[in-house]
Amino acid sequence: MLLLIALPETTFSQSANFTIQDVKFESQGITLAGSVLMPEKAFAAAVIVHGSDPVKREMEFAKRLAKEGIAVLTYDKRGVGESGGVYVGPTVGTNNIDTTNLNLLAQDANSAVKTFQSYLKNKKIPIGLVGFSQAGWIIPIAANKNPKIDFMVLFSCPTITTLEQLRFQFYTNGNINFWENHTESDAREHTKNDPDKYQFVATDPKVSLNALSIPGLWLFGEKDIQIPVKLCIEQLNTLKAQGKPFEYTLFSNLGHNTVSDSDTTPFDISIQWIKQKTFNKKNSKASN
Repeated sequence: MLLLIALPETTFSQSANFTIQDVKFESQGITLAGSVLMPEKAFAAAVIVHGSDPVKREMEFAKRLAKEGIAVLTYDKRGVGESGGVYVGPTVGTNNIDTTNLNLLAQDANSAVKTFQSYLKNKKIPIGLVGFSQAGWIIPIAANKNPKIDFMVLFSCPTITTLEQLRFQFYTNGNINFWENHTESDAREHTKNDPDKYQFVATDPKVSLNALSIPGLWLFGEKDIQIPVKLCIEQLNTLKAQGKPFEYTLFSNLGHNTVSDSDTTPFDISIQWIKQKTFNKKNSKASN
């Protein structure tokens, strides 16, 4: 492991350490449905941003955050569960990393942030975006358009373009033993130069990341066959060299799933990091 460092409709339920409140909010003409998890004494707040699958609200992950003292808003992805709109993605034969869809999902995330703020008693509490995989393109877009975002945590998220990620994914072809038979230079060559199977305008997250000054933490699994991790880290190191407050952790024994219950180390590191960054932010505000 390498460590570099509108009034919504509501219903209530009670858990041992936090309340759970169902909410509905508007985004780009449709209604999204989710839940707010509110610890008794929250030190930070986070909106969860989805990966590419047709995912409902991430309640189990949200509960893990809430138990650590982080208020959470998690919602059913557009077109999934109780949320309106149309889900776009490979499971229905459509391209969910088209620039138009990524921007739409970023707008959904920012609508969630706006709604979430109305539920936070402490209006000065640091609020961030926490996401998985595809969220690596969505979160920077959302944060770049929303000055209310204070931090971002990205699990197995790309820092390369959407077309580069597809080239790598098509090359690995879901082979869980890929890294036993291929070298980093081999994978990099195909990621950079393979012909594209689809033609669309690529989204480059570095465009938004270059414009951001908020801290970010990426958590990678070295055995990932969905994104070329070493290439992503290289991009992050370039941004770090330019003074961006970005950090990452690399786990040599993990693949694309860096948030599993079986290995809580990535999650634990993310909590420690959020505590550190929000503590520094509060001290900075106090000194001013």
